[in-house]
Amino acid sequence: MTMQDLAPPPSRNQLTAGLRDILPLAAGVGVYGLAFGLLAAQAQMGALQTGVMGSIVFAGSAQIIAVERLIAGAGAGAAVLAGLALNLRLLLITASLREEFTGRPWWQVLLGLHVASDENWALMHATRARGGRAGYWYLVGGGLALVAVWVLATMAGAGFATAVPEPRALGMDFAFTAAFIAILRSLWGGGASLLPWAGAVATVLLTGLLTPLDPTWTLILGGLAGAALAGVLGND
Repeated sequence: MTMQDLAPPPSRNQLTAGLRDILPLAAGVGVYGLAFGLLAAQAQMGALQTGVMGSIVFAGSAQIIAVERLIAGAGAGAAVLAGLALNLRLLLITASLREEFTGRPWWQVLLGLHVASDENWALMHATRARGGRAGYWYLVGGGLALVAVWVLATMAGAGFATAVPEPRALGMDFAFTAAFIAILRSLWGGGASLLPWAGAVATVLLTGLLTPLDPTWTLILGGLAGAALAGVLGND
């Protein structure tokens, strides 16, 4: 038996590397995960419910906007649609992973789709640009770390908020704004993001000012407009 026989398989190496390399970014995810947990508590969600939602949905901005809409009195259907519209960019991200998913069993494709996010997708490409090996398992390793941090942080935030008698006295009603600012900062991709963002903001403002639509639907239209502009311009 040679040393090469004893070496871990490349997939395990990449999984471990993805888990390790994502940690600095995961710290930031944990911060706005705490903020989302505080927001979820305002919607009468307990720590367990918040954790289950994070495990199944795993889309920070979608979860934040959906819960905020529920707090504002929108129906469940409108809240879900608002969250989906805000995360249409993930269709572009997952579409760009065709090479990584080709030839893999269905469960690996589903796993990759579920854990793909802005952070581990960008890190995978940055690692490749530096000459490192980063493929499917690198993406999954980073994604699994992010899921774990997100779920634990949101549960901690929700648990803390429910243990405080008067959360508003501590400024916890600012949780949505703080969490959404953090989410937006992490999504900014430089000058290439300017036109899609501007289009989304302009759509929300114009429909809000010129039509009687509920704010939920202006957000949905803004998300659709931003995603359409990104697709036309070829932005991932």
